[in-house]
Amino acid sequence: MSLEKLLKDRIIEKVEPNRHAAERTFRISERDIKTAKSMIEAKNYDWGLIVAYNAMLQAGRSLMHLKGYRPYSEHKHVAVIEFVHALFGTKISDKMVNIFDRMRKKRHRIVYEEAGIVSEDEAEQAIKWSEEFVQKVREILSIGR
Repeated sequence: MSLEKLLKDRIIEKVEPNRHAAERTFRISERDIKTAKSMIEAKNYDWGLIVAYNAMLQAGRSLMHLKGYRPYSEHKHVAVIEFVHALFGTKISDKMVNIFDRMRKKRHRIVYEEAGIVSEDEAEQAIKWSEEFVQKVREILSIGR
């Protein structure tokens, strides 16, 4: 979906770009990766995946802040994913956006439907994906470690 369509369909809205908010939100994504790792060490694999997903979500939100957008609709998580895909499709691969969306759906299942469905391997892979996504966002934001 294009950025214009996201605006037209009122999935996102234009706001003032805010680099400070982008950097602050990005730092949350870094914190969440560390937290996800601690969840896996504690054998809380569901929460490890959830927090790894949240790292991706916060990194995506930081891109929105940077470019001057925010979710408009009630589907805020989907809005972030659609925005990232529309605006950064060449810098963040379709595969990574698809992984982001699959993690969103898995998170939803865990929180609202069925606990105990994430294996250790799946949780560890979720962290790897979130680290890769956050690194891509770091490059776009030009934020050092």
